[in-house]
Amino acid sequence: MIGNRITHRTADGIRIPGTWRHAFIRNGGHYFLTDLFIYADGLIDCWGLVTVEEFEEKLRTGWVATSFPEGGEASAHELADWKFSEPKSWLTPELLVAEVRDTIDQLNGRPDSIGRCLAAVDVFLADRTEENRAAARSAFLAVPESQRRYALGDMDSKDWPLRILVAGPGNQTYLPFDGTVTQEDYNSALAYFEERARWKAERTTHVPADGPATPHAPAVQLYHSFPGKPVDDPGKRGLRHDYPAPITVAGTDYPSVAHAYWALSVADPETRHTVATAETASAARNLAVEAPRREGWEHARTAVMTRLLRAKYDQHPELAEILLATDDATVIYDDMNSTFWGDNAGQGRNWSGRLLELVRSELQARRAGIFGV
Repeated sequence: MIGNRITHRTADGIRIPGTWRHAFIRNGGHYFLTDLFIYADGLIDCWGLVTVEEFEEKLRTGWVATSFPEGGEASAHELADWKFSEPKSWLTPELLVAEVRDTIDQLNGRPDSIGRCLAAVDVFLADRTEENRAAARSAFLAVPESQRRYALGDMDSKDWPLRILVAGPGNQTYLPFDGTVTQEDYNSALAYFEERARWKAERTTHVPADGPATPHAPAVQLYHSFPGKPVDDPGKRGLRHDYPAPITVAGTDYPSVAHAYWALSVADPETRHTVATAETASAARNLAVEAPRREGWEHARTAVMTRLLRAKYDQHPELAEILLATDDATVIYDDMNSTFWGDNAGQGRNWSGRLLELVRSELQARRAGIFGV
């Protein structure tokens, strides 16, 4: 259900992941094609946030519609209006609730109905008793019917091996056209799952050629702070751009990366010097904001910041060690003044965090002697 439809909302500064699907809202006898947003904390937005239980009530009352009358008027906002002619719906209220519950499980990384079904099938395959088969069949039938065909993720076989396996020889599947399951069909289904088990075992032992796709270290959050002066053990605060770690770039001294960044951003050389010598990084920013930017600054700023960060960690080995100690963690950088540089509870682009990860990788490459950098 989730697929590539990823969204989120922010509540009390916390980013809550979500997804969405199309749905019809019936309001005043008119049907509106809209989006139904489903979030990991169990809330559903159907023109207002509701719990799953409240969502079921919305379905019962027809606010969220799964059936449509002949000639009913409908519209998609600012796109089209139409009337239903011979309407057919593949969803029922029960199916839609089941799909929503599955989606909430998926968003939380919990086994959904398909996951629970496949786990029950594994139990049966390990110990082929009729009791275990009955449990697997119940778990399979608990999968929303609209999702059963894709339970194995096999677009060729669909759910045929599953429904044959859980039915057993001499019995009927949930689809009348299958007829009675023969021993030959059943043996084919068993062979399918045995081959699937071999494939899964090989896949779990496969190691990506150049390493894992996701970090193994927990994410590092660099909260907005206002460091006044250097300290012996700054910890991760030392990774902030405004931490007072003086750097020299192109023959010019700056009290911090932030001073250098803001000084280099302004067009006027005299103002540039004033910004570079400001008492604090915050004061440097305030001075720079009032001055005209250099032409093309918005296109050059990430390259400038990259060079400044390289200078900082080259010229301050003790801070480089703090950065290296974050291993391969995702660096989440808060910046209350910028959604470009900061993550800001998922609302920003987090370029500061990304560039810190880049410079960290360069330091790690240097330590490993790769390319001699």
